[in-house]
Amino acid sequence: MRSVHAIESESYRILNSRIDLSALAPLSRAVTERVVHASADLAYVEDLRCDEAALRRGQQALRAGRPVIVDVQMVAAGITRRDRFGELICRVADPAAALLASQTGCTRSAAAARLAYEQAGPGAVWVIGCAPTALFELLELPAEPALVIGLPVGFVGAAESKAALRASGLASVSNVSEKGGSAVAAAALNALLYTDCSAGEDDL
Repeated sequence: MRSVHAIESESYRILNSRIDLSALAPLSRAVTERVVHASADLAYVEDLRCDEAALRRGQQALRAGRPVIVDVQMVAAGITRRDRFGELICRVADPAAALLASQTGCTRSAAAARLAYEQAGPGAVWVIGCAPTALFELLELPAEPALVIGLPVGFVGAAESKAALRASGLASVSNVSEKGGSAVAAAALNALLYTDCSAGEDDL
């Protein structure tokens, strides 16, 4: 169990005084709390789409040492327990992604997703918090992800990419609106890294 700063404890106390999430299943509650905590936005309680079975599958993959693929370094920077899964992969800054993008006409984020899949193979946990095109690209790949945390942000393609993710039938966490971002995507993954459902409690 990690040491929790008093400010964080007070933040969660305030959060839980404003909204009752006790009816949610354990992992869904943990993800929702951390996303709200990271954003100070209670609207995520209604906006998020969590599936407990999908979250459990993702958590099991993490504990089995499967890699985590992220779309940008800002997502990677927000992941706080890298010892609880396998390799962390982010290819967006790779010159090969820029070359592939120029050759194919896709975005660099989409090219990076393709390269990340080639590196990791199927069964990874994907965390996309910035680029809708990375999420669209993932949906075209035979990636068979254990879980997709799809929370890209923006006015162009963000809501549409998340709707496509939900329609795909892949195990996922997403939200309906255009909002999202690296901080909330990382927060959703951190919830899975810190929550011990075998004990039925979150070791916040």
